[in-house]
Amino acid sequence: MSSLVSEVHAGAAEPRHLRAGEAVPARRGHPRTGTFAALAIPLYRRLWISGGVMFVAVMGQNIARGWLAKDLTGSNAGLGGVMLGFGLPMMVAVPWGGVAADRFPKRTVLMASVVILMLTSSWIGLAVTFDFMRYWMLVVAAGLQAVAFALYMPARMAFITELVDRSMLANAITLSQMGAEGARVVGPALAGLLIASASFGTEAVFFVSTGLSLVGLLTLVGMPPGRAPTGRPPGSPYAELRDGVRYVRAFPVVRLLVLTSLGVVIAGFPYMAFLPALADDVFDVGSDGYGVMSTVNAAGAVATGLLVARRADRDPWRLLTLCGLLFAGSVFLLALAPSFPLALVALFAIGGMSLGFQTSNQALLFSLAKFDFHGRIQGLVMLGFSGFGIAALPLGVVADVVGLRPTLAAMGGFGVLVMLVFMVRGRALRPDGPLVILPELAPDAALAGVPLSPVGAAATPAGSGRRGWSRTAPPPPR
Repeated sequence: MSSLVSEVHAGAAEPRHLRAGEAVPARRGHPRTGTFAALAIPLYRRLWISGGVMFVAVMGQNIARGWLAKDLTGSNAGLGGVMLGFGLPMMVAVPWGGVAADRFPKRTVLMASVVILMLTSSWIGLAVTFDFMRYWMLVVAAGLQAVAFALYMPARMAFITELVDRSMLANAITLSQMGAEGARVVGPALAGLLIASASFGTEAVFFVSTGLSLVGLLTLVGMPPGRAPTGRPPGSPYAELRDGVRYVRAFPVVRLLVLTSLGVVIAGFPYMAFLPALADDVFDVGSDGYGVMSTVNAAGAVATGLLVARRADRDPWRLLTLCGLLFAGSVFLLALAPSFPLALVALFAIGGMSLGFQTSNQALLFSLAKFDFHGRIQGLVMLGFSGFGIAALPLGVVADVVGLRPTLAAMGGFGVLVMLVFMVRGRALRPDGPLVILPELAPDAALAGVPLSPVGAAATPAGSGRRGWSRTAPPPPR
């Protein structure tokens, strides 16, 4: 097969209501520009609104579950048990959520996950209202919600590629991440107000979450079902998961992006678990200071998103490298911060650089990988986000032995090391310049073990200045 030639979509499509199996049409011309350009597309706007209210509901419930766990057990171990009840099921389920996103219509997967979230939140709300709440119910509800979230996230991210033109992909991903970061502020703040209110209480958080979930569900009703997978007929879920892993292993650039995301997220993101200890034990600012730290961290992500959204597609590889290094470096600086104000500066940078790292990584993966594998690749990437919560436990043990500051410094240093490896390995693989859209890589070659190798300018249009990829052997006969 001839080398794969890069293609940049110059236009932004305004998708109509799509039928199953139908792709978003591309339109040549001048793309929309601006920070919120993707929100001008009605179908994407519906998905964004649905995701926004769902994230507010989930973040609010996290606070209420912790409060209930402490109230029911009177111990930090009870709180840890609920967190573990969420983290472990999500880690196990999220790769299968990616399989579901590739195997079934994405709208169906999204709606099923929202229904699970809605039923579990209403169940806990009723248990608190009628005073039959037990600790095991919290743990079970946390596990069910983890499974629902593991289904929701890969399908939602993979659905974005069907609703926007490729020229707006990076902008759409950035806006989605901004919505999630905003919910990280709004959800806990709303939960705190309801819990503290004499007229409402903890049960109100779960009932409000149920109402928000219903809004998210109704918003999805008018969405298209999503494109059906192409090419090979679906096998068993296990076989499809295995094929997704083999696909990632077969393409060096996709493998590098996935492994870099896992390394940076698992090494650096546990800083969030240590913010209460930083607030209480290191800076002595108490719960109020912890709230300020969390808000500043999320504000950094939103502020950076406003800047990145307009230019996210210019050179995502360079943005990924810069943001990854600055994120890990900021975690290291947080460990050294001599005062609370300087710690806030570091947290603002951490929030912003983490968003830039995530969005550029997602944009590159969606652009370079075949459509049929988008969900499974998302499932593998999101293993990092479920894994960092579990990694916080051994890191916490280390922090108890050697101290919190040395532990944070080691986390940041390891993140820098991961990014240095990425820079060295990526020199031969990176697509230079603006977001490069490659024709979808065929799974048959990948699954047959046919390797890819980076090729020079001869494999791309003359004067393009970009690298491409070509197979070192022809695909196997069908």
